[in-house]
Amino acid sequence: MKNIFIFSVLIIFIAIQFARPRHNISLEIPRNDFLVVTNASDDIITLMKSSCYDCHSNNTDYPWYGEIAPISWWISYQIDKGKHDLNFSEWETYSTKKKDHKIEELVAEVQEGEMPLKSYTWTHGGLTEEELKGLVAWAERNRVIYQYALKYKNGQLAR
Repeated sequence: MKNIFIFSVLIIFIAIQFARPRHNISLEIPRNDFLVVTNASDDIITLMKSSCYDCHSNNTDYPWYGEIAPISWWISYQIDKGKHDLNFSEWETYSTKKKDHKIEELVAEVQEGEMPLKSYTWTHGGLTEEELKGLVAWAERNRVIYQYALKYKNGQLAR
């Protein structure tokens, strides 16, 4: 009986390997990408690509275990959810108000330790305190641009 159960589980595990989610891979960096538009430094580019872009862009660097179901399904779900909330590859398609709000959320979630997700940092490593502070400071400086644009239109106070 025990052998039948183990054999059945093995067959099911092998069978589910054929149900693969689509991969989130783009071979180009679009001109409307957040890091391109904001003219980010190399340090910020490296930091965001290693800690944010796997779930919040059109290009994911999949780990080896990301090919094994059901883990691959969970990773795909996390990526879809992340891109729905914020997609850095689509940054320029957002309104100025939405950009301001998304940066505000980014800062708050990084400061509160909600991003990157714990499940991501367990396998990819976390950010140092210095990296977190640098990312937050850089994001806040960029947010000022969008706040200014919301307050002033063509150099005049918006009404």
